[in-house]
Amino acid sequence: MSKLHVVAGAGPVGTTVAEQLAAQGHRVRVLTRSGSGPDHPGIERLRVDVNDPHALDDALTGPDGDSAVALYLCIHGSAYSAEAWKRELPAAEQVALDAAGRVGAVVVFPESLYSYSSPHEVMTEDSPRNATRGKLGVRARLLAARDAHSTPTVSVVASDFFGPHVLNAHAGERMVPTVLAGKTSRVLGSADTPHSFTYVPDLAAAMIAAAGNDGVWNRVLHAPTAPAVTQRELATAFTTAAGIPAPKVGTIPTWVVRAGAVVNSDMRELAETVYMFTDPFVMDSSRTEAALGLSPTPLADAADTTVRWWQDRAR
Repeated sequence: MSKLHVVAGAGPVGTTVAEQLAAQGHRVRVLTRSGSGPDHPGIERLRVDVNDPHALDDALTGPDGDSAVALYLCIHGSAYSAEAWKRELPAAEQVALDAAGRVGAVVVFPESLYSYSSPHEVMTEDSPRNATRGKLGVRARLLAARDAHSTPTVSVVASDFFGPHVLNAHAGERMVPTVLAGKTSRVLGSADTPHSFTYVPDLAAAMIAAAGNDGVWNRVLHAPTAPAVTQRELATAFTTAAGIPAPKVGTIPTWVVRAGAVVNSDMRELAETVYMFTDPFVMDSSRTEAALGLSPTPLADAADTTVRWWQDRAR
């Protein structure tokens, strides 16, 4: 039966969640401040600021008086900085949790690995999430606030994104169009250290499945994520999919990032997470895969779809 699902945010995750829901025949509303979002006959795009509780209440109610069954909160801070995140995200999440609670909807969050306090070990759903500093601490505190709220939630953790719609990411516009053009892709840290990369359609599928399964509510799940690869191997998967020679991959030394952090705030924020690319950074999603009956898309297939999306975009 068709149900009302509300997606806040139209970045790569929100867009993919909305498209998958619409493909399943659900009624979908996408909320953004600008009224943007995917162009699909099954998707209604509304101009809504999720910080406005009255507007959010209206958006969670259908024309026939029925209420949304799920709110997918796919928003992000206005800047990639701890200060912006502290200023904006806790308040926005509280408004969303309160509004969802009033209509009986579950709130589903895409989440990162930032809060994990033992990232040198393979990260599972049971790994400690006690980070305290900077952006890492903000994510840990957001998880704690969700857990303390009476509204049911699910936080679905993913590693670095790749896939259709993914632009501002290490495996987005910094890598894919570069290697497809035969140019050298310069990656952060090491090009040959294992790193987990999550295919965004797999994250979206897990978020939707979790919303419909109250047995996994009020838990932290891991998006189905294929075995870790190096950044060089990921770039090679893209060139293989395109049928072109193996890519040229160089590195941005960490000392350059740390030196730049002394004088540049953007570099300082990047330096905080450089450990993710200098050492093995690996997540395991097998438990969530079993709970939701999902599995990650094989890398070759994900790379092929990603390359075709970039080629279509270039045209």
